[in-house]
Amino acid sequence: MGPDLTTDYLGLTLRSPIVASASPLTGRVETLRSLQAAGASAVVLPSLFEEEVEEEPLLVTHRLDAHQGTFAEATTDSGFFADLDLPEMGPGVHLALVEDAKEVLDVPVIASVNARSAGAWVRYARMLADAGADAIELNLYDVVTDPDEDSLDVEDRLVDAVRTVRAELAVPLAIKLSPYYSALPSLARRLTIDGADGLVLFNRFYQPDIDITTLGVEAKVSLSHPSEVRLPLRWIGILRPLLPEVSLAATSGVHSGAEVIKVVLAGANVAMMTSSLLLNGPEHIADVEAELVAWMAEHEYSSVRQMRGSVSYQTAADRSSYERSQYIRTLSSYLLDHALGSTH
Repeated sequence: MGPDLTTDYLGLTLRSPIVASASPLTGRVETLRSLQAAGASAVVLPSLFEEEVEEEPLLVTHRLDAHQGTFAEATTDSGFFADLDLPEMGPGVHLALVEDAKEVLDVPVIASVNARSAGAWVRYARMLADAGADAIELNLYDVVTDPDEDSLDVEDRLVDAVRTVRAELAVPLAIKLSPYYSALPSLARRLTIDGADGLVLFNRFYQPDIDITTLGVEAKVSLSHPSEVRLPLRWIGILRPLLPEVSLAATSGVHSGAEVIKVVLAGANVAMMTSSLLLNGPEHIADVEAELVAWMAEHEYSSVRQMRGSVSYQTAADRSSYERSQYIRTLSSYLLDHALGSTH
């Protein structure tokens, strides 16, 4: 009998710590089935963005205006506008996906919301929960450009949003954060006190690029690299002893069983995968799980729960590895290695 992979996340019992996070793969029923078959213990559906909902009525109006003045009988009642060739967008598509996913999957379905206004957070989160989502993930993607808005204003706004949403939801609530807060442990504690059941670390912002031919600013998407797991690993290791009852999810850079092992040792309840699944397909989950099982057997861990947090900030043999003092040692080691390498 192999090791017990069972873990808990947001009050849900999962068969393993490997979760398929939001991506095109989780946006279609066919690939959701494939992800579950390969071993995903839960799925996070693509985010419902507030901008989608705002854009939908504008697009409908634009398409209707394009036909204005054609002939008097062309009314909405006549059926003339029945086919406006509208793209799939807005909350209807996301609600339908939740319902379809719940119908065909046995694993928990987590719906994601990305909004800017407090009212939108509540409205969309409640709609997705009512559609059957087992949990809600609030995606806090906020690029602050106003110089009159200070850090406390930003954090207060986020905490207020979480408090407001929590009051309207019966299902668990996770908050997906960026790593760019000056005092992350303080913010994390505030968010959990005000209703967050879990934290997802971290939101991977898509950075703009400049086309030097057209001088236009472009949105560029790049997949993650395994080295990026070090950022969530550090903060999960620090936060685990501070928030022992809070679910922690690692995302960004989880490509193989090695990264899953590392973040669980640091204290993560689950490891979320996106880029590696896009690169290798849903079946890659089975390979990751096999690597995790083999490592646990070799190192005599009987369960994921036994592993969790065994190399966190509190339990690590050298706590400085999680802190600034390790920076000098790392640089010195790099310079020494390269100096020795140049002599050969």
